[in-house]
Amino acid sequence: MLKVSSISRSFGAHRVLDGVSFEVRPGRMTGFLGANGSGKTTTMRIVLGVLAAHGGEVTWDGAPITGAVRQRFGYMPEERGLYPKMKVGEQIAWLGQLHGLDRATARRNTDRLLADLELSQRAGDRLEELSLGNQQRAQVAAALVHDPLALILDEPFSGLDPIAVETVLGVLRERAANGVPVLFSSHQLSVVEQLCDDLVIISGGRIAASGERERLRAEHAAPRFQLVVDGDAGWLRDLAGVRVLDVDGPRAVFDLDGRTDQEVLRTALDRGAVRSFTPVVPSLDEIFKEVI
Repeated sequence: MLKVSSISRSFGAHRVLDGVSFEVRPGRMTGFLGANGSGKTTTMRIVLGVLAAHGGEVTWDGAPITGAVRQRFGYMPEERGLYPKMKVGEQIAWLGQLHGLDRATARRNTDRLLADLELSQRAGDRLEELSLGNQQRAQVAAALVHDPLALILDEPFSGLDPIAVETVLGVLRERAANGVPVLFSSHQLSVVEQLCDDLVIISGGRIAASGERERLRAEHAAPRFQLVVDGDAGWLRDLAGVRVLDVDGPRAVFDLDGRTDQEVLRTALDRGAVRSFTPVVPSLDEIFKEVI
């Protein structure tokens, strides 16, 4: 397990990270969210040893991370680092060898990854000849080629169309299913909501919320419901203890303010047929806006 414990970091007088703590558990996809300048990239660079923390520690399986362990991490930086003039297959295999693989294993892993990422036909092309989306897939392959112990991915879905997102998601899910802890940042909240098991939200260099996705949803869920009736649901606007957020003919979404859900349901049944009455779970976008 990858564990970040109370890390801090300053650049001059500006404190970028202040007591940041979270865990990335084996076999779990952890979404790392925050606005620009919140400290995501700095945190990831400290985990990888690119930057030093000014306080706190990062551990792997309960022990301080050594250079040998970091060598076995997979990292995808936000600023892409592949060589534009080098052929895709050659440089991914070469990167595998830099991480300690023998040539045959590096080549075998490269061929498998390019197939999984639907890039096999472009293996002999120079990187600069690929579209931006395909360059992004190649960068994902470079982070995975050495069968890493853990994955640290900074904006892995940037520039990908929906089909390419699904392709990359499939590859990452497979790694997580094999027990690899995956930490990734993304501004595409719909993708994070679809993919992650756990969430870490950072704001102003501090952790604003963290934990299992569904637990965070439950913690931040207002007593909000959707009611669908026969006829017009506009009568809810006149019901005390109810704050209506949206009405569209027979459908209404509302918060409770002094009245229980069962009281509202009984009132609705007294007025006629009720087609559905369900709680409304907050989206990741709503939770994000609430805590930052």
